[in-house]
Amino acid sequence: MVIKNLFEAGGVVMWPLLAFSVLAVALIIERIRFWVKINTRQNRVVRDVLNLYRLNNVVGAMDKLQKNADLPIARIFLTALELEEPTPEEFRLALESEAQAEIPLLKRFQNFFDTIISLAPLLGLLGTVLGLIVSFASLNIGDVGGTKTAGVTAGISEALVSTASGLVVAIFVLLFANTFRGLYQRQIALIQEYGGQLELLYRRRYERGDRAYASAR
Repeated sequence: MVIKNLFEAGGVVMWPLLAFSVLAVALIIERIRFWVKINTRQNRVVRDVLNLYRLNNVVGAMDKLQKNADLPIARIFLTALELEEPTPEEFRLALESEAQAEIPLLKRFQNFFDTIISLAPLLGLLGTVLGLIVSFASLNIGDVGGTKTAGVTAGISEALVSTASGLVVAIFVLLFANTFRGLYQRQIALIQEYGGQLELLYRRRYERGDRAYASAR
């Protein structure tokens, strides 16, 4: 009954606010699962791959990456390691281009969250304005202090429900959106760090191969 009363008090804008809330919760759950998967597995996978590659076990490193291809960093590493005898510059470009390709996945739904954060308070304000229009339309100027004035006062307090609801939705989504934005920025920094480590190992391996080839000649 409380929910029903709130919807009646908030007016028509409560329905889009409800739709935004339900969709936002579903997308927030998806993002939480996504980031939990990355944060619980990524460091271990990268550490194992770099150790295998450092020991010149390229096949083992690629096999490890393929088994964890659902991680963005694994796909980035695979793109570079699958190249056939690339130069260090080509290897670096492969890492950078694949990292850029992973950005939309890491920032997924961020624009939607930003839209809800902007629109929810405006919808709440719209509901309040509509409620005030209806309340004042029922007021007769000559009836100040009469029975209808009390009804107008009650209508104003009820109309504010939509503004409060819009703010609650926006604040709720903002908390998670900022958290996901922080995780995205941290992930970009880690991708650069891990990619730099792999590139350094490849450069050393490439230079050793050049020296060995020169010695053989």
